[in-house]
Amino acid sequence: MSNGQGSQNRSVLYVSATVSLLFVAFSMFLPVQMGKAANALLAFLTTNFGWLYLMSVFIFGVTVYGIAFSRFGQIKLGQDDEKPEFTDFQWFTMLFGSGMGIGLVFWSIAEPMTHYMFPPVGQGGTAEAMFLAMRLVFNDFGIHVWLIYGICGLALAYFQFRKGLPCMISSAFYPLLGENIYGPIGKAIDILAVFATIFGVATSLGLGSSQIATGLQYIWGIPASPGMVAVIIAVITGIFTLATVSGLHKAMQLVADIKVWLSIVFMVFIFLFGGAVFQLNLFNHTLGDYLQNFVGQTLWMGNIDWVQAWPVFYRAWYIAWAAFVGQFIARVSRGRSIREFILAVTLLPAGFSFIWLAIYGGAAFQLDAVTNGAIQAVVKADYTTALFATLKYLPFYALTAPLAIVLIVASFAGAANSATYVLGMLTSGGDMNPGKKLRAFWGIAQGAVTIMLILVGGTAAIKTLQTASIVVAFPFMLIMLVMCYSIYKALSGEQL
Repeated sequence: MSNGQGSQNRSVLYVSATVSLLFVAFSMFLPVQMGKAANALLAFLTTNFGWLYLMSVFIFGVTVYGIAFSRFGQIKLGQDDEKPEFTDFQWFTMLFGSGMGIGLVFWSIAEPMTHYMFPPVGQGGTAEAMFLAMRLVFNDFGIHVWLIYGICGLALAYFQFRKGLPCMISSAFYPLLGENIYGPIGKAIDILAVFATIFGVATSLGLGSSQIATGLQYIWGIPASPGMVAVIIAVITGIFTLATVSGLHKAMQLVADIKVWLSIVFMVFIFLFGGAVFQLNLFNHTLGDYLQNFVGQTLWMGNIDWVQAWPVFYRAWYIAWAAFVGQFIARVSRGRSIREFILAVTLLPAGFSFIWLAIYGGAAFQLDAVTNGAIQAVVKADYTTALFATLKYLPFYALTAPLAIVLIVASFAGAANSATYVLGMLTSGGDMNPGKKLRAFWGIAQGAVTIMLILVGGTAAIKTLQTASIVVAFPFMLIMLVMCYSIYKALSGEQL
């Protein structure tokens, strides 16, 4: 297999950058029209193909676990004698940090409380609604997320490190396209991946910065104006850009470590002071309920409007992130076996998320009960402040509130680091160590795009950007389904 073609070809960089700039320009100068168009496309896709988003994730699961427990599971993602580049703990922190950014912090309290108040079935505000709400949150942040990332990461790691192909999304289709991965079809796949990555990260940057701004307002009364959000974006952009430029073994690893350790500190604190026994009971019940209903919940469409608004939206959102998360976890997993890769990628971060959600959600429910619905009232008024409102009812609020801001920054920076690094790889012909200038360009570009949209169009522009990135996820979902067949076809040719 050829691995040198396209290494100096910058067409993916030029085309993706141009398309992205045009989209941003239209969003800035024609915000209403762009918003209507994006929303119309999203409504069409979720209404007519919501079932396919759910079915696709089910297919990804069958594929990855089928491969993991087959004879192919022993194959190395690299040469047979290669050793892993990172320790197990370093590997885990970067796996978790790349795929679970701001979303887990943002929704860990707001989502279970929302489902509790407005469940898809049954009556809200009951014990049954609480247990259902937690199961639904597990479904949105659990194994399904990592099945999406896992299939993409597996294919990329296999073709790049086992077969010596460039670190590009298009390399995963070599068994089907052959040398045509270097042609227009391959470049179109890579451009789509870059586009989805840019706007997926920019959207998260906007949402995360908005949560920080509302947190500052909630804690210290600092107005959450567009200007303040823009300043926060600039600061965060500087942090993750400098970290990305430093490389995988320096600040990027430090940011990942800070995120995981700070997450653990918060979980231990909330566990100890937020009703430990209640949280343990809730975790036990929810985990059993989740596992028992795993397949049924994966494909459940009993309330179409609710399914489109929550699980379909989440699946599309994760698919939009799959290109860069898959590429990044592939990059840090060289030397692992396929079985080790799949089991670690799909179970370890999901397990950590389950513990996180049970602690945060359990504490919120416990505090809501003893405060006669105070947490519910906050979520109804402004769900972006749910975390800070919960911490307010726990000890040491003067310390934990600022630390929560740091946690949000670290959570986003971890995902943005990996995205920026991967954008450099995808736009440099698959260079595994893209130049610092290119990495810096993509970091600054993502921040600048988000700041411009916030200043011109406010949060409505970010919503349009989010909608557009999810719309882009639809063709990428189809690409990933083909990827399942491509990886199976390639593995079938291995001599074991």
